[in-house]
Order: sequence, then C-alpha cells, then structure tokens
Amino acid sequence: MQNPYLPREAEIVERVQEAPTIFTLKLRFTDPAAQGAYGYVPGQFNMIYLYGIGEVAISIVSDPDETETLDHTIRAVGRVTRALSRLQPGDRIGVRGPYGRGWPLLEAQGKDVALITGGLGCAPLVSVIRYIVARRERFRRLLIMQGVKRSDDLIWHEQYQRWRELPDTQVLLAAEVAEPGWTWHQGLVTALFDRTHIDPGQTIVFLCGPEPMMRASIYELGQRGVADGNIWLSMERNMHCGIGHCGHCMIGAPFVCRNGPVFPYPELKALLGKKGF
Repeated sequence: MQNPYLPREAEIVERVQEAPTIFTLKLRFTDPAAQGAYGYVPGQFNMIYLYGIGEVAISIVSDPDETETLDHTIRAVGRVTRALSRLQPGDRIGVRGPYGRGWPLLEAQGKDVALITGGLGCAPLVSVIRYIVARRERFRRLLIMQGVKRSDDLIWHEQYQRWRELPDTQVLLAAEVAEPGWTWHQGLVTALFDRTHIDPGQTIVFLCGPEPMMRASIYELGQRGVADGNIWLSMERNMHCGIGHCGHCMIGAPFVCRNGPVFPYPELKALLGKKGF
C-alpha cells in the first residue's frame, strides 16, 4: 500500500500559461504502474510537492477517464506556487493524493446541473464540466455561471465557447471590471440569476469560489426555491497535510482536506460566513 505521507514522482509533460499568473501543469507519474493505478473523482485534490520548497493543495482539473496526464491549474501567489510556475516540461515534482470528498455526480445524473463559480474557483469545477460533457446523455440541462474580478482574469476562453455550443447548455459570464472587447455581463456573478431559469425541483447546484459570493448565491437560490440539500460547496482552507492530522483546515469539527473539500450545504450552514471559521 502506498504510504500516504510519501509523494510519488511525476514528470511535467506539458505546461500551459493560461493567464499572466495562472498556469496548468500536465503531469505523468514516472512509474507506469502508479500511472495505471491512479484514480480520482472530480472535486478531489492532490498535494503537489516541490523538492526543497514545500507542497501545496491543488485541485485536479482533468477528466478521470483521461489517463494520459493528470492536470492541475495553479495561480502563482505564494512561495510554492511561484516556484512551481518556473518549472518546465521534463522537470519532476512529487504528488500525494488524491484526497478529500468529490462532487456527487452519481446523485446529479438525471437532473439539471448548475455550476456557479467565482475567480479561479472555476478550477475545481472544470473537471465536473469535462465529466458531464463526456457523458452528456446522463444529465439534463447544464448551466455554467462564472464570475471574475476583471475580464482579463477569465481563462479557458475557447473552452467556454465550445461549452456554450453544446446541446441544452447555457454559459453565462460576468466581470466586475470589464476591459474593452468584453461582450458578457459587467457586474457580479449573482446578477446572472436574472438571465436564466432554474427548476428548483430538478436542479442540483455546485458552488465554488469566494465565500461571500457563495453566500450571496445561496440566497438567490433560496429565493428561487432550491432546497438546501440540493446545494453543494467546495471549500478552501490552508491545507498542510491533506489527511486530517494537522488541523489547519478545520471548519468547526470537519476537516476540509478529509471531510471535504466538497460539502453538502446543510453540513456547513451554521458556520458559513461566521467569524472565526
């Protein structure tokens, strides 16, 4: 059995610069047996380890059936992520995982799926979009709502264009600050609720992004009759170990790394937005 404390060596197969501070690393384990045995569900994460620097929790953005590479989209904001941003194809890093609870995609089958994200919060849901697109017949209507601070922050432009052309799929984008050429909504992502229809009895909602945005979205969903039990959240905390030992990522009793990062809203309803949690 793989020691959960030890990273497995992976090689960077491809590096994609998505935006000035955002990049994607496509990884492959150097041990073919590890590559073949690795499995995960959308919403889980890995601990990415850079020798001599440290490690950081990063969401997996590829589809579980894409076995050639394991993809992670990263924003260069701290010591470890800035060091990772300087790596190139052929460089090797360590990977621990996958960890955590993923999105309830089996429960979502046969339902409308609404994905509401803010900022780079879209990364934990990109794997969900790719999963649904590859298995489109299993799901009803797909709604993608994405908000960013500045329009230049939006990544995956071509993918959003492809997604909006899929059958029974609606893509709505918003930027609080719109640069010249922005053709989508200017304002908060929550304003997009007025531009779509949500069937409360048939919709499951996945939320990811800044917590104020998620709280505002939950309010809008409640106004439209969506039950708390049909809302799921991906939470972000400073995860150090990934296996529920260090306690850095706790929200009350739950560990984000072990009990999450994906939670049904009722589990966190009493704590979401509460000072100290």
